[in-house]
Amino acid sequence: MKRSSAPTTAAASSGETLGATNLRRGRRFIGGVAVGERASAHAKAYLRTSPVAIAGYRHVPVSTLPVLDHDAVLAAVSPTEAIERVREALLRHHAGEWQMPAKVYLQSPPYGDFRAMPALGDGLALLKWITSFPGNPQRGLPTVTGVICLSDATCGEPLMLLDARSVTALRTGAVAAVATRALARPDARTIGMIGCGLHGAWAARCLAAAGYGPGACFDPRSEAAQALADELGWQVGSREQAAACEIVTCVTPGAEPVLDAADLRPGQHLNLLGADGPGKAEMTLAALARCTLFCDELEQAAHGGELAGAIEAGTVAREQVCELGAVLAGEHPGRPAADAITLFDSTGLAIQDLAVASAALEAYRAGRLQAQMITL
Repeated sequence: MKRSSAPTTAAASSGETLGATNLRRGRRFIGGVAVGERASAHAKAYLRTSPVAIAGYRHVPVSTLPVLDHDAVLAAVSPTEAIERVREALLRHHAGEWQMPAKVYLQSPPYGDFRAMPALGDGLALLKWITSFPGNPQRGLPTVTGVICLSDATCGEPLMLLDARSVTALRTGAVAAVATRALARPDARTIGMIGCGLHGAWAARCLAAAGYGPGACFDPRSEAAQALADELGWQVGSREQAAACEIVTCVTPGAEPVLDAADLRPGQHLNLLGADGPGKAEMTLAALARCTLFCDELEQAAHGGELAGAIEAGTVAREQVCELGAVLAGEHPGRPAADAITLFDSTGLAIQDLAVASAALEAYRAGRLQAQMITL
């Protein structure tokens, strides 16, 4: 019997096993079914519909995969642990030990956008598929949704799926605390929160966990500001009152600036976390010009962060911006003087997601939480 070797070669190169062949009868057995000219109608129907037979190889399912929903992620990783993990991730990335290709945007006008964010470090690989659809609350849906796939970097096996919304909120809050510890005056304590939604609330919680407060909470939705203030024992304030605090943290959609030069005070530290895409800004260019500038990752910030507009306009040079990892590593002094105004621009990094996701995986493996289970 003459037969092309192409399928055999393809299967061998991929490490997959073709169905056994009975040479004497000229038949192949796939999934226990004989294939040949005299195969029954039932067998032929099976072959048309069976995924195993259609593929032409023996299927070996992957291991059962744990899935962590929103609440499980937040139960797995505390704000304190998230802060330490994110700090370590920034250091590892700065040292070149963790890899992070550029974030990919997929626009879906006029509704919002999708973002694909990969990262690799400590034997794990991560891909986050997440969205930003600002009009979703009017439809009864969250602005941010998505999923994270965490895989073994040595063999590619998927290890866990995680809710991306909770991981994003937790690492956003954690990096605000990391930056504040590194850049704020040592005696700074009062917090001004401008924007008290999901990410703003977690920024406030992480700052409180790091020892900062009390704070003034402002949000156009008064109920959101009140709920956060009640939770943390802070107070509701106006935008002006929040902007006058020693540490000002903005977590708004970035559709229009919420801080101007007149709002700034000597010695302040500012965390600007809301401008995470092209065309967004929470601060005017005039205000930004008064600040000493820091960011999480310069390439990403220069194209889609708070600093992007100023760099594009030529009012800020890349050399004027320092990455937070350099400060954490002791390669840059950080705050230049007590009366300087430091600004940290965060666009959100996949390595930060990897830090939180790996902590959640460790918590699951240690038996500290339960997960939903699926088999792919």
